[in-house]
Parts: sequence; structure tokens; C-alpha cells
Amino acid sequence: MKLKNIIVKLFLINLFLFVNISAQSKTGTTIGQFLKIEPSARIVGIGSAGASLSGDVSSAFYNPASLGKLNQVQIEFTYNKWLADISYNYFAAGLSVENVGTFLLTGTMLNSGEMDVRTVEHPLGTGERFSVKNFAFGLGYGLMLTDRVSVGVQLNYISESIWHSSLSTFGMNFGVQYQTSENGLSLGASMSNFGPRAGYDGRDLFLDYDFDPDKYGDNDQLPAELRTDKFALPTIFRAGISYPFEIMNNTKLVIAVDAIHQNDNYQSVALGTELNLFDVITLRGGYRNLFLKDAEGGLVLGGGVKTSFANSYTVKFDYAYANYGLLSSTHRITVGLGIK
Repeated sequence: MKLKNIIVKLFLINLFLFVNISAQSKTGTTIGQFLKIEPSARIVGIGSAGASLSGDVSSAFYNPASLGKLNQVQIEFTYNKWLADISYNYFAAGLSVENVGTFLLTGTMLNSGEMDVRTVEHPLGTGERFSVKNFAFGLGYGLMLTDRVSVGVQLNYISESIWHSSLSTFGMNFGVQYQTSENGLSLGASMSNFGPRAGYDGRDLFLDYDFDPDKYGDNDQLPAELRTDKFALPTIFRAGISYPFEIMNNTKLVIAVDAIHQNDNYQSVALGTELNLFDVITLRGGYRNLFLKDAEGGLVLGGGVKTSFANSYTVKFDYAYANYGLLSSTHRITVGLGIK
């Protein structure tokens, strides 16, 4: 009971701080922006309100504490047709070990494709081509502290490269979830991408330097290197609630709401709902970035199907559409396999 009271109080305090914190935007001041792209087609379809949700291995992206409630081996792959024809792929595998906990392995890959190198002197292109490639590899662990409380943590290795320059660093995700009763209200809070600052280096920063361009006869091609500033990761705090309603036999409606605070943007709210029919067909809808200043779009829609066979295997397919206003829209497809 003491643990329950502590968690509820911390949750309410965090929500209070979220509402009262002074609004300030630092858009464009963090690295690793690909870490903010939500991978789960299911939770994206619920408005990305995933802090208190569980049941899928990719739920760990929003809150690693969801791993504690995973009681099977589960593998998921996500393909995301991202903005500007950027390719985004996500992989997650969870292994539940009885009386030990659940272990997680994730991989995130983003590739811009090849683009023309343009300079002030050659605005139409130099004839060279470059690409932006981002990668993150994560290991996580979650367990049930009690029959109602779960906790989790995930450590990520993060790498970004732009042509011949790159950076690498580490980040940590951690969180807690509390379910007030069986099939009742769930609370969740998590912190994502907490880690050290990092900067770029590489041969694109090399140059020949002339200390005094007006002086003739000296060495005007001294080898030098530019030094970039170090920037923080896009740290995100989420606090959310969800509640399942039994409408009728074999029909369940889940409503979820998250309050989101980012270190590089204003605060926002995510909300959505999921209607599950006969544990086979699911319909979803929601709104992301609600109340976010200068947000583009926000409406999300989705659905999924799930089937079981041989009494031990489940296969599911989820799809999500997300509107980004002037930036067009994105389409996510997640395929999952579960083994009891």
C-alpha cells in the first residue's frame, strides 16, 4: 500500500509540474531527432498515448515498464514510409523468463537516401552525392515488482552520420506503470533519451587554413579542423492514464491520454481510443501533439487484425495513418509474432 501511494503521488506531482512549468521552446537544439519517431503502428493509431499501455513489445518505446507485463516471446517489425521519402525501420524482440523478468532487444534504422551535395558556389550540385543515416541499438529489462506495479529500463547506443561526419553516444529510457485493479485504470510515467551531450566529427570538418590572407609568402594551406558544439539528446517525459471499458461480450474499448514534456519543444497532449472486436479486429483513432504550438497535423487513424493458431502462436498486423499537415502524411505497418 505504501508503494502504491508513493507511485500515485509521484504521478500527480509530475502532472502538476507539467501544467505549471513555464513554456519554452528549444526546437532544433537537440541531436538524434529520429529517436522521437514513434515505431508502433498500434500506439500511433491511439494518438501515441502509450505511457500507460502494454501488451506489445514495441510498447517499451513509450515506457520500458510495459515489459514487465509481457508474458511471452514476441517479435515485431515496423516499416514506416516517413516524410520526404525517408526510410524508417524498427525491430523489437522480447523474451519473458518466468520469475526473472522480460529482456528486450531493439534496433532502429533511418536512411534519407542519396541527395545532391550543394554549396554556395554550386547551388545546383557539385556532382557528388551524400546521405544521412541514423541507427540505434537497445537492450532493455522489465519486471513486475508486485501484481500491480511494473518497472523497466532500456540502454541505447545511438549513431548518426551525415556524409563523412558522424557522432555516437548512449541514452537511457526508464519508467514505471501501476494498474489500480485487474482490468482497471492504468497509470504510467517514463523518461526517454536521457544521456550525455555529443557532437559531430569526421573528415568533412577538415580544411586548409590561412592565418593571414593578406600576407604573401606564408603557408596558406595549414591543416586545420572545425570543432562543433555538443548538443543534448531529445529527452521526453511522458505521464499517462488509460482505462478499458467492457462494452459487451468480446468487445472492449480502451481510452488513453498522455501529457508530454520535451526538452526541445513545448508541452503537448496525446489522446486516442482503441476498439477491440472479438480479440481479432481492432479500430483506432486519436490526436497527437494536441495544444502544441505551431504543430503540423495531428489526426491519426489505424486498425489491425490478430489471429492465433496451434494454441501457442499469434500473428498480428497493424496499420497507422498520421497526418502532418503541410508535411503530408506517414504510413506505418507493424507485423508481430508471439509465442507462448
